Amino acid sequence: MISKDRPSLTPRALEEVTAPAVIVGVGAGPDGPVLLTDALPQDAASALEESFELLGVRARADEVHRLPGLAGSRWPLLVLVGVGELDDDGAAGLEALRHAAGAAVRSLAGTEAVALALPADTPERLAAVAEGATLGAYTFTALKSEAAREAASSSAPVSRIEVVTTVGEEAASPVLARAAVVGDAVCAVRDLVNTAPSHLYPASFADAVREELAGSDVRVQVWDEDALAAEGFGGILAIGQGSSRPPRLVRIEHAPADARTHIALVGKGITFDTGGISLKPAASMMTMKSDMAGAATVFAVVRAAAELGLPVKVTGWLALAENMPSHTAIRPSDVITMYGGKTVEVMNTDAEGRVVMADALVAATDERPDAVLDIATLTGAQLVALGVRHAGVMGDEALRDEVVAAAEAAGELAWAMPIPEQLRPSLDSRVADISNMGERFGGMMTAAAFLREFVDAGRAEDERAAAPTPWAHLDIAGPSFNESSAYGYTPRDATGVMVRTLMGLIAGRAG
Repeated sequence: MISKDRPSLTPRALEEVTAPAVIVGVGAGPDGPVLLTDALPQDAASALEESFELLGVRARADEVHRLPGLAGSRWPLLVLVGVGELDDDGAAGLEALRHAAGAAVRSLAGTEAVALALPADTPERLAAVAEGATLGAYTFTALKSEAAREAASSSAPVSRIEVVTTVGEEAASPVLARAAVVGDAVCAVRDLVNTAPSHLYPASFADAVREELAGSDVRVQVWDEDALAAEGFGGILAIGQGSSRPPRLVRIEHAPADARTHIALVGKGITFDTGGISLKPAASMMTMKSDMAGAATVFAVVRAAAELGLPVKVTGWLALAENMPSHTAIRPSDVITMYGGKTVEVMNTDAEGRVVMADALVAATDERPDAVLDIATLTGAQLVALGVRHAGVMGDEALRDEVVAAAEAAGELAWAMPIPEQLRPSLDSRVADISNMGERFGGMMTAAAFLREFVDAGRAEDERAAAPTPWAHLDIAGPSFNESSAYGYTPRDATGVMVRTLMGLIAGRAG
C-alpha cells in the first residue's frame, strides 16, 4: 500500500552536477521576467532573457518551458519554471520556490535524474526546493497490472534529484534528510488515500500500520471489535456495525526518553463512507475512499516524528470504520453509549466521522497530553465555507492560532474559524446527552462544537475545569483530495495536506 520507492536527494555544487536536465527559475520582476540562476554563462543567460517574449515566458506559477541545451551550457535539457512575482528585493518566497520545484519535477516524469538550480543559498530555501521536488516526484501505480506498470515506466517520476546549493555539505545534509522524511510522510498519506477501499479497510489499515512500524521504536496497539466492545468504544462500534469488515482503533506512540512535551493526534479513518442508512447520492460517493485521510495523516506524522528523533512524545489515535448500509447498520434515532459514558442520539448516519472521533478524543485526553489535535475530512460545509484548498481550524484560540501559524510557515493554507456558542444548543437531544446533528448553516463549526464535548470527557468535572486539555480541530474535507488538475507539487487525487503543518508544530514544541 505504501511505496518504498521515493526519489533520492543530493546536494551539489554547480560544477558537480551530473544530471542531464537542469531546472532554473524565472521570476516576474517589475520590468518583466528575470532569470534566477548562475548556472548559465553570462552570454547564454542574456541571450535567453532576450528570447523570453518569443518563447512566451511570463514567469507565472506552474509555467514550465523545456529548451534544448544552450550554447556554452553542458546540459542537454534546460527547463525554465516560473516562480511568480518577486519581492521588493528581487527574491522568490519559500512557498513559491517549493511550488516551482514541484511543478518542474512533476513535468519531467520520464526523466531519471534532474538538477534543480533554483535559488537555494540558505538552509530555508534549500529545504523549500528539496521538499517541493520530492512532493512533485509522485505517482500511484500500486493497483495497476504489471503490464500496465511496465508500459508506464517511460513516464515514471524522477528518481534522482540533485539540488544545486552553496550551502556547505555539513549543513545541507540534515536539511535534505529532513526534507526526504517529510516528503515521504506526505507521499505515504497519498498512497493510503489513493488505495481502493477493496484493499484498504479497517483491519488491513491496522495491519499496514503494524507492518510499516515494525522494527521501529514506535509502539502500536490495536483494538479489534471484541476489545472495542469490552472497553466500551460504542461510537466506533456503532458506525462500523453495518459493514462485514469490523472496525478498529489503533494507538501509536513515539515516546523518546528526552521528550519535552506530549502531543496527542486523533484522525478520522472512515475507509469508505456510503452515508450508512442516511445514504449519500451516488455522485457524492465517488471520492469517499478519501474519508480516512485524517487517520493516514496521524500515522504518517507519528512515524516521521520518530524517524527525525524529535524530543516530543506523540501519540496517534486512528479511529477506523467502514460506514455501510445493511440490516445490521445503525439507524437514525438510535442512541449509543460512547467511550467515557456520554450518550449520543444519531440523527444522521452520514455524520459518522464525529462519532468515531469522539471515542478516540476521550481516550486520547484520558492520558493527559499537553495538547490534542484532531484532523478529519469531516464536513461538506468546510468546502462551502473555505473552498477546496484551505483547511478550517477551530478550537482553543491559542492552539488554533499556533496551527495556523505552523501552516503559514509550512506553505499550507489554513484558516482560523470560531465555534459560535449559539450553535451548541442545536445539538441538544430530547432523549440522549447530545445529538450528532445540529444547525445546518455553519455546519463545519457545529461539528467542531460536537467534538469539543468529548475533549476530557473521561475526566472528573472539577479536574477538567482546573486543567483542561488544549484542543484544536482541523477540517480538511476540501484540500485532502484534489479533483482538479495537478498544480505545483500537488498531484490529482490525494494531496497529503497538513502533514507539513503538523510536523512544523511538533518541531516547534520540541524547542
